[in-house]
Amino acid sequence: MKRFPKSLQQKIEQRKQGNSFRVLPEPNNLIDFASNDYLGFSKSEAIFQQTHQYLSHQGIIQNGATGSRLLSGNHALYKELEEHIARFHDTEMALVFNSGYDANLGFFSSVPQRNDFILYDEYSHASIRDGIRLSNARSFKFEHNNLGELEALILKYKSENLAIYIVTESVFSMDGDSPDLERLTIISEQHGCFLVIDEAHALGVFGESGQGLVQDLGVQDKIFARIVTFGKGLGAHGAAILGSKQLKDFLVNFARSFIYTTALPPHSVAGILIAYKNLEIQKPAIEKLRNNILHFNQEKQRLGLKPVFVRNKSAIQSAIIPGNDKVKAIAGKLQQHGFDVKAILSPTVPENQERLRFCLHSFNSGEEITKVLETLANYLF
Repeated sequence: MKRFPKSLQQKIEQRKQGNSFRVLPEPNNLIDFASNDYLGFSKSEAIFQQTHQYLSHQGIIQNGATGSRLLSGNHALYKELEEHIARFHDTEMALVFNSGYDANLGFFSSVPQRNDFILYDEYSHASIRDGIRLSNARSFKFEHNNLGELEALILKYKSENLAIYIVTESVFSMDGDSPDLERLTIISEQHGCFLVIDEAHALGVFGESGQGLVQDLGVQDKIFARIVTFGKGLGAHGAAILGSKQLKDFLVNFARSFIYTTALPPHSVAGILIAYKNLEIQKPAIEKLRNNILHFNQEKQRLGLKPVFVRNKSAIQSAIIPGNDKVKAIAGKLQQHGFDVKAILSPTVPENQERLRFCLHSFNSGEEITKVLETLANYLF
């Protein structure tokens, strides 16, 4: 047996002792309350067939991209996709990245310059934090959704010669809540800041055709950059940064996660395009998702579960159940009853903020939602 560093083995043992050791789950046939596939697009046979037909019609029979987009991988589908995304999101340009993680890493490691300031919500996603760590800018976090604290930081660090980037999410991945985006845009404009919004969990959920919360509120013209990801509401893979033509030019030249990686293959790019086109015609699915969110909130009120849950109106509903042992045990009970509900453990979330994370979908039935919450209530009360 090959040797393994003792320091690494000790870290593994610490995770096991804290009941927070991660293992890859096996596929299951449980009722889905765990995936980010909000509209069921990832399993849509129609989208699969439309993608195949589109590639055939274009005469594209190619498995790989063959290289980075700056070398040989910038195949013709990219132009059509990025132009479609820009129109759909009412923005000047869209630049596709291989994943949301790559998009955030590329943006935050390259755009904020040395001695600039990044002010970010303390609950920002790990990909945002990792990008910030690679940046030469100075960064400070503010209390979750506390815009008063954010404004105090702006006043403290405001300078004519340095840029301030304000970073938050329109829907937070663990709590499912949202900041006051309208007030945030006012603060940003008043102080000449650059506002960056991650819309990963809003695409497909908010807006008449699922455009996201930013467009639903009509504040898209006040945002410096938006990050939309395709692995949630679109059921595909990849991401895009939305913004100005100047921002695209800068990212193509300086975002290392864009420059130094093989492009997405044609099939992936076509799948994203077809998923976007389906968003515009799948309004019944979007409406069904919203009705399910409403029904979930009504049922947790009826069952006395409302104080346990983080307050929000998104497709992510989190029940705070402190302690890794306790939350894992209750998740196991729900799974035994046929519901795929996952426990989110510390250190993924802060200690004593461990939770059950319920993801709602257009394909969940009202009966399934009622039953899973009744089952949860039986084990909590």
